[in-house]
Amino acid sequence: MTDPATLPYRPCVGIMLANANGQVFVGKRIDNREGDFWQMPQGGIDEGEDVIAAGWRELHEETGVTATHATLLSQTREELLYDLPADLIGKLWKGRYRGQRQHWLLLRFSGSDADVNLNAHKPAEFCDWKWVSPDVLPDLIVPFKKRVYRSVLEEFRALL
Repeated sequence: MTDPATLPYRPCVGIMLANANGQVFVGKRIDNREGDFWQMPQGGIDEGEDVIAAGWRELHEETGVTATHATLLSQTREELLYDLPADLIGKLWKGRYRGQRQHWLLLRFSGSDADVNLNAHKPAEFCDWKWVSPDVLPDLIVPFKKRVYRSVLEEFRALL
C-alpha cells in the first residue's frame, strides 16, 4: 500500500448555502451507509477551473440551485485541509489522494425550497436535504471533517 503521507490532497470547493433566516443547507449523501451524517455541498475542482466557477458548478450539480437564486458573499481566506481516515485511503478517488484541500464559499440563497432539485445532475449525490442552524453543522458531519466545519463556521458566522 502507498504511504498516505506521499499522496497529495485533492483540490476541492465547499459551499455554505445560507437562506434569509441564516439557516444552512445540508444534504444526506446517497452513498452514506454508516450513520446519520449530513454535509454541505462540495466537490472537486477540475483542471484549469477556478474556485468560484467550481463552486457554482458543484452547487448546481448537487442542489439544482443556480446563480439566479444565490449570491456569493465570501470565500475563506485560506485552504482548509483534512485527511481521510486510514480505512478510507485507497478506497476513495481511486486511491490518488490522502484527503482534500478545500476552499469554501458562502452564498446567500434567495430562492424558494422549490428551487432545490437534488436530481439536477445524474447521478444525484444527496437523497434528502434540510435547512439547519449553523451551530449544529459540526454535529452533523462525519467525524474527520468536523475541524473543517468548525473553521468554516467561525469564518462565516458574522455574515450569516
